[in-house]
Amino acid sequence: MIEQIEEVKRKLLEEIESVKDEKQLEEFRIKYLGRRGIIQTFFDQFKEIPRLEKPTVGKFLNDLKKFAQAIFEDKKREIESSKRKVKRLIDLTIPGRFKYTGRKHPLTQTLEEIEKIFVGMGFEVASGPEIEDDYHNFEALNIPPEHPARDMQDTFFIKENIILRTHTSPVQIRVMESKQPPVRIIAPGRVYRNEAISARSYCLFHQVEGLYVDEGVSFAELKGTLLSFAKQMFGSDVKLRFRPSFFPFTEPSAEVDVSCFICGGKGCRVCKYGGWLEILGCGMVDPNVFRFVGYDSEKYTGYAFGMGVERIAMLKYGIDDIRLFYENDFRFLDQF
Repeated sequence: MIEQIEEVKRKLLEEIESVKDEKQLEEFRIKYLGRRGIIQTFFDQFKEIPRLEKPTVGKFLNDLKKFAQAIFEDKKREIESSKRKVKRLIDLTIPGRFKYTGRKHPLTQTLEEIEKIFVGMGFEVASGPEIEDDYHNFEALNIPPEHPARDMQDTFFIKENIILRTHTSPVQIRVMESKQPPVRIIAPGRVYRNEAISARSYCLFHQVEGLYVDEGVSFAELKGTLLSFAKQMFGSDVKLRFRPSFFPFTEPSAEVDVSCFICGGKGCRVCKYGGWLEILGCGMVDPNVFRFVGYDSEKYTGYAFGMGVERIAMLKYGIDDIRLFYENDFRFLDQF
């Protein structure tokens, strides 16, 4: 029987090589490992073997069964692996798929650029709550109840005297309440106004406001700071124009225009053919504001300025509709 077992073992190796698919593998299993297979037939004949030969023959039989089972499992894994490889084949006729990479939103890019410029000039970045009280948002900024300036900022009220901040100026008040001069900060963040949504206005937008308070701070320093910012933001050839204006918390106040960096001041669609682009408001801090925060207005002076991040981005990139920043249209965002 031992010779027969060895012969079966040799045939096992030959036949397993010719197995190419699951159907042939199943036929192989039935032939050799099935209930009526060749190996089971040997076990059925084993009881007729003389007692003295049984240990030797039994060992050969067990080895044969293990060997057959092992090459069966190996072939099974090989066939399964081959099937998986076939499924992963690449069809070179199919158009390729573009791999999209994440990037920062254009408003984030603009805001970070503004912050970098002012931090480079010695300003610190400060933040405050977006849900604000009436006192910090209006009264401490020299805008008492019934003041006409409140009509300029249509406000979202959460409840009486609690609002969504209409500008980031309350951050300036909170910083001055907690810190004595010198104070040199910028306050970037989201602000909210109850305005009709259009190409030029939105109910949510972003501001960066700046404040510098110390002894002897002058309007000339304000002009120098803003000119340095404009040159770094829009190019070294840009020019500034200051126009008298009114803000309740600064006196004197001004609105600032830059020469159109697209047409060089000659006039184009972006600057409405005027040669100038309005970018921000500014002024010297009103002494009344200092009284609210406990600063000595006889000793200290300061300047403040504020700009809309969306406006800066629209001017810089020639965008004519503010709503594009919030629609999440990939065709728009992919340009930045």
